[in-house]
Amino acid sequence: MAGDQKPPDTGGPGDVPSGAGQGWTALSYLIGGMLVWGFIGWLVDRWLDTGGVATGIGVVLGMAGGIILVVRRLGTPT
Repeated sequence: MAGDQKPPDTGGPGDVPSGAGQGWTALSYLIGGMLVWGFIGWLVDRWLDTGGVATGIGVVLGMAGGIILVVRRLGTPT
């Protein structure tokens, strides 16, 4: 009967995406980390007038943070 059908599960906040979703999640963590921390480094650069050093440091820290997030969230399947 039509009234007996159960809606599909939508997943919770702790669910790990599968397939292409994992790739897009990893890519967004890496790019997002680079953009956010690169922007913070750029602001520090403008404030202290360090000639681009803080921007480079911010981008590298953003990449490292993105890699850490990818490994923590997607690295170990359950």
